[in-house]
Amino acid sequence: MSDALINGLAGAGGGIIAQLITYPLQTVNTRQQTERDVKKEKRKLGTFQQMCQVVKHEGWDRLYGGLGPSLVGTAASQGVYYYFYQIFRNKAEVASLERMKAGIGDGSVGMLSSLLVAAVSGCVNVLLTNPIWVVVTRMQTHKKVSKPSLPGGAPLTPLDETILPTAVVNPPSYGTTHAIQELYEEAGIKGFWKGVIPTLIMVSNPSIQYMLYETLLNKLKKRRALRKDGSGVTALEIFFLGALAKLGATVVTYPLLVVKARLQAKQVVAGDKRHQYKGTFDAILKMIRYEGLYGFYKGMGTKIVQSVLAAAVLFMVKEELVRSARFLLTKGSVGRIKSKPQ
Repeated sequence: MSDALINGLAGAGGGIIAQLITYPLQTVNTRQQTERDVKKEKRKLGTFQQMCQVVKHEGWDRLYGGLGPSLVGTAASQGVYYYFYQIFRNKAEVASLERMKAGIGDGSVGMLSSLLVAAVSGCVNVLLTNPIWVVVTRMQTHKKVSKPSLPGGAPLTPLDETILPTAVVNPPSYGTTHAIQELYEEAGIKGFWKGVIPTLIMVSNPSIQYMLYETLLNKLKKRRALRKDGSGVTALEIFFLGALAKLGATVVTYPLLVVKARLQAKQVVAGDKRHQYKGTFDAILKMIRYEGLYGFYKGMGTKIVQSVLAAAVLFMVKEELVRSARFLLTKGSVGRIKSKPQ
């Protein structure tokens, strides 16, 4: 098994676990990002309070709306990203060694090369997986319609339910198929690549993240290498390094994330023209005009908590999976060598 494939599978596994742990936070954050109106009463609600509001009015299942395609997207994104990242990283390392033989550099991959490797890997990932994330955003922002009630809040009687249309009494569930159909009817095939421009620019987020992570990790490894006890980097230290790297990247690129979510969410054609976006540039101009800079940072607190926790879990799980896979493969190779007849 190649090192690129090991990293790809480990990245997918780590991403799925991180997604399962932090998904309710992601759902609330997407709703915060796509909220068009600046309402004082909504500003006062914290992340936990908003989660409680969703549960109270729409049920627990709405906190996990779109979880299925999101897990598929996470596995695909992390798998694709780490697979191509490792391939490009290996090429960069070979190029660095060739330069060292020619008397240039010390043979290590520099910060600029690491940034370029992460950026190219991110672009490949975005172009391949953007349709999945458009569907996930639709499902996260869809608000479940409550059953109708009589004036005063009294529930419908069996007679009322026979008079009203079935779709009103029992609102249909909003699943992956509904989201795909709605998106296709709204914008056709090109609708599945909505928000791809800010998403491609957002490639700078993981690029900055992995650049910071690898820089910090290499420095820590060098310090540990000087120790005589031969102790390596622990899973807890990987957790904190991943969290720190993600924090720095998120603060810098958050406005692009908000623009992307606005473009991917359902566009209400008959609604307020101020909330209808023709494209990335139009969305940015309207947000600046009608919401100010505040609009670009809606829900950033929630996002920092969610993304930092998810990244930390992802890095920790991925490193442990890679380490375990390499150990098992090495052990298997040694076992096969020993079992050969002399």
